Parts: sequence; C-alpha cells; structure tokens
Amino acid sequence: MSWLSSSQGVVLTAYHPSGKDQAVGDSHAKGGEEATSSRRYGQYTMNQESTTTRVMEKPPFDRSISQDSLDELSMEDYWIELENIKKSSENRQEDQEVVVVKEPDEGELEEEWLKEAGLSNLFGESAGDPQESMVFLSTLTRTQAAAVQKRVETVSQTLRKKNKQYQIPDVRDIFAQQRESKETAPDDTESQSLRTNENKYQGRDDQTSNLVGEEKLIPPEETPAPETDINLEVSFAEQALNQKESSKEKIQKSKGDDATLPSFRLPKDKTGTTRIGDLAPQDMKKVCHLALIELTALYDVLGIELKQQKAVKIKTRDSGLFCIPLTVLLEQDQRKVLGTRIPLIFQKLISRIEEGGLETEGLLRIPGAAIRIKNLCQELEAKFYEGTFNWESVKQHDAASLLKLFIRELPQPLLSVEYLKAFQAVQNLPTKKQQLQALNLLVILLPDANRDTLKALLEFLQRVIDNKEKNKMTVMNVAMVMAPNLFMCHALGLKSSEQREFVMAAGTANTMHLLIKYQKLLWTIPKFIVNQVRKQNTENHKKDKRAMKKLLKKMAYDREKYEKQDKSTNDADVPQGVIRVQAPHLSKVSMAIQLTEELKASDVLARFLSQESGVAQTLKKGEVFLYEIGGNIGERCLDDDTYMKDLYQLNPNAEWVIKSKPL
Repeated sequence: MSWLSSSQGVVLTAYHPSGKDQAVGDSHAKGGEEATSSRRYGQYTMNQESTTTRVMEKPPFDRSISQDSLDELSMEDYWIELENIKKSSENRQEDQEVVVVKEPDEGELEEEWLKEAGLSNLFGESAGDPQESMVFLSTLTRTQAAAVQKRVETVSQTLRKKNKQYQIPDVRDIFAQQRESKETAPDDTESQSLRTNENKYQGRDDQTSNLVGEEKLIPPEETPAPETDINLEVSFAEQALNQKESSKEKIQKSKGDDATLPSFRLPKDKTGTTRIGDLAPQDMKKVCHLALIELTALYDVLGIELKQQKAVKIKTRDSGLFCIPLTVLLEQDQRKVLGTRIPLIFQKLISRIEEGGLETEGLLRIPGAAIRIKNLCQELEAKFYEGTFNWESVKQHDAASLLKLFIRELPQPLLSVEYLKAFQAVQNLPTKKQQLQALNLLVILLPDANRDTLKALLEFLQRVIDNKEKNKMTVMNVAMVMAPNLFMCHALGLKSSEQREFVMAAGTANTMHLLIKYQKLLWTIPKFIVNQVRKQNTENHKKDKRAMKKLLKKMAYDREKYEKQDKSTNDADVPQGVIRVQAPHLSKVSMAIQLTEELKASDVLARFLSQESGVAQTLKKGEVFLYEIGGNIGERCLDDDTYMKDLYQLNPNAEWVIKSKPL
C-alpha cells in the first residue's frame, strides 16, 4: 500500500498477490509521458503529476555550497541497492488496484491528533466537562500545552464553521485553570528546575548543529568523537526553545565542522533507566500520549511541519508470508508459537543469514539472483508453515535479499503509515541531538508489532557491523544499503528534482545510521515523560481519594479510621529506612532490606537468589526482575543500576516485588 499525491486527492495503491513475484523497485517516469502517480509493488513511493525522476542513477546535478559535505562515492551503496531493487522488481510485478482517498477536511488531522493524544473529550460529540482532562493538561510543559492549544483552536474553528450543535469548549477555558495554578505557585520551580537541569548539558552538543536543509553525510568512522550524555530529564521541546536563539551563532560557527561531531550516550540516572517494555500497559498508554504531544511540540518549536498520514484499511491477504500485515502475520504465528512477538519468517531469515557466518564479505550488499529469489518466495509460501521447506537450499545472500524483500513488501511500511513522514522529516531538524530526540519519540509511538520487529532488525544489523573487519560492512555501508528498504517513500508528497532526491537519499541514510548506532538510547523512555506519568498518577490518586472520602462520609463510616489505615498501609511493620521486598515465586518469599546510599536493584536480587535451593536455584540473573509497583506508578521493571534509596524517596508508597517479565 502507498499514498500517492495528486491534485484530486491521495491515491492509495493496493495489491492482490497471487503467488507471483512482485515489483519492488521505483517506477520510472519516462520522458514525462506518465501524468498520473504510479508505484511498483512493495514500495511506498509518491510521485507528483508530470514529475520525471531517475532514482536508479546518481543525479548529475551541479554541486552547490549546501552539497559540499555530500560525497557521491560514499553514496554508491545506496544507488546500487536501488538498482538491485529495480532488477528484483522486473520479476515480481503484480496487477494493482488503485483506491482514491480524499484529502482530509480542514481540522480533520488535528481532530485525529487530539484523539491519538488522549484528548478526544475536549471536542465533538464526546465533549464533556473539561475538568476530565485537567489532570492531564496540568502535567504538560509550556511547549506541550502550546501544541495542544494550537490543535484545539483549529478543531474549534472548524466545528464552528460547520455549525455543529454539540458543545465546543473555548480553548481559553480549557487552559485557564492550568495557567492559574502556575501563576499562584510560590516560586517558579518548573522553570528553575528546567534551567538547572539544562545547564548540566548546555554547550556539549552545540557543535553538532548544521543548517536546516543542509545534509551532512555520516562522518568517517575512524574520526575520534567525544562522548556526551543526552539530556533525558528536561522536555526536548523546552530544550529546543531555550537554545533556539542562543544556538544561532554557534550553528553558523560550526558549519561544516564534521570532525567534532560528538557521540551521544545514555546518562546515568540514580532512579533507574526506564526502557520500552518496563512499564505496565496503562502507564505505557500515557507515555504514548505524551510522546505524541512532545514530538509535535518539538517540531512546532523548530518550525518543521508534522502531519500524520491516516492509515486506511485495505483488502489484504489473510494468510501467507509476504505482503501480509504484521498484525495478521503475528496472529497466525502465535497459533504456532505462543507469545511470538516477531514474525517467524523474519526470525528464520535472520537465523539463516547468521548460520552462514557474519564474516561474509559484502553481506546485505550483494544481492541474490532475482529469478532464484522469485522461486524461493513461492516455495516458502507453500511449505514454510508445513515445515517441509529445505533451508539448506537458501544461500546466505539469498536469505539477505529475502529479508529486505519481506520489509519492502509489507502492506504498510515497517515505520508505519502514520509516522513515515515524521521519520523522513527527522533529517530536517537542525542538530544531531534533536534528530535523536525525535527518533526516540517516534520509536515510542510505533505500534508494538512494528517496534518489536524494527528492534530485532536493528540488533541484527549491529551484529553484522560488529564483524566489519571481515565482512567490510561498516555502519555507514549498512545504513546505505538498508535505507532504501525502510524509506522507499523518500520523495513523499514532493515534486522531486534530481538534486532533492540526492539530498533525501543522504538524509534517510543518516537517519538509518542513527537508528542503528543509538538503538539502546532510542528504546529508552525519557525521564521527563516518566515523571509526567508519575505526576498524572499522583493527581488521579488524590482525585480518587477525595471521591472516596465523600462516599465514606455519605455512608457514615469513620473517616478518621479510614485515613489512619490508608496512611499506614505501606508502613506496617517496616521500620524507617527499610523496605520489604516480596518474592512470591521464590523460596524466600519476603525480606526486609535496609536502604543504604549504595544499595542497587541488582544487590536486592542477588540477596534473594543466593538463598535459593532446589529447582529455584537454577534461576539466573536476567530471568527475574525487581519491580516498583503502585504509589505514583502502575508497575515498572527496574534496571540493575537503580539506586533503591533514591527511588524510594521518589516513590515512598510503592511496593517492591521480584518476578519474571510477562510474555
């Protein structure tokens, strides 16, 4: 499926595979004779009317100042990969069905955005008392609130134009209480905290800046790069807003200074690093709402347009291996292997490549024979689930080609229809730090199936790169080869000149490079978002407690007795400075632990595991984890380096439980 722009609307191309091979390369507009948008199967390309493009060749344009940092030789792998895709497409053409989808009405995208951000009750038929969203809105930063306010205003104006009968809240009323609460605060603690935290990081990465629209290719890997922590404690949009004016001069000074690009690393956080998968579903939902608002706020501050594409349901096959939606593929895989989160065919292709040894020179770059790939696809479709497919017949380069083909032929891109444009727009952000911040938020926003599959792919690519001395595949080479397979929509919604296509190619290759190199950082939930979730939970608890007190008063219960019990719930039989850790599935089901300055989560686990006997003695580190449950968080899996005393001070009402991670 792809979105194709035209003056009449958006054209969505869908395909009905029938076991034949499919086209996976770019369509060529020959001599401008094709006036309508077109696309070959397996590729998410948008070509405007009467646009002539030749992406299979290196564009022969005059180099301008803005392209001085682009090295055509270093882009060779990218263009070769596109040429290989074109050749593969000649053997896998399919009849296509074109579905025309109208452009969204004014305000429709903003309305959809508010729904995705969990704020649908602010407007429309579901509009109710704005107080319902006050808890959520009260936790937003100034830039996040501005992003929400901007969308609410657009939707409100649209609804008034349509003369809707239901209530349309005035945006000033929605945000009035939030402003009042901040104005009546005894001191400007939020701004003070923001400045204090930002001062720790300010200036460390300013040298990474480059002008918007000026792409820089990946610096040579031999160049030594200073390491610096990336600030996860302060809102990314707030950082961008505070640095916007002061960074202009530094951006000009640092123009073209590739050698000083730093390498970012995860900062040490005494309350523990939170990764995707560590939180309970109800808290993760809040994280996604906040991540969307934060991403939008960041793009707003930097003047980058962020428009979500709306996914449209199209008719696809409900079984098979290739051209199947990830969710459908996982449903059929889970009937074979319970709890599967990554498609079995995807796992098997990676496994087959690794069986051949990751030292093979040109791995991922050298394609398999197109006809052989076609035959293997047909055979896999027929025999994979029966278990009769002969994997010994699959050569290593064939397996690599099949892996890339699987990614390209997903009915919706691995980076999702909704956020593919946002991933592409990352290259337009001024600094490397901001590009990483945007990617971090985008990874959080991906659907679970897409995110899990992308993670498996990036981990595999890193293993290939780890063998670069023998296979000659550096992170730059791998990024060049894989970028066309994930970012086939590189000319999305734009009239593409040859120069633009070259810049876009460099941009997507750079984004691919960041995804591979910083995958550990990108799968981290920023601390400021986790803190916002904690604040939401705290405010909700207060609201629930007030409601409970009213109920108890009505029922004539002893309110004082209730408050006393509530206060002592977590303090019963536990002295000051001691926590009680529960381990219901271990031999030692409970233990009182004295908090010290140096006590870590790993130390708590070690104490329990050292006392195991019998079957439980076989438990190893990494099979069970210490969890923070309740208080101001739903549930959170702690990393080994969490300092327990610091976390206890952040969430004194939590319970502490040792258990395994759910499937």
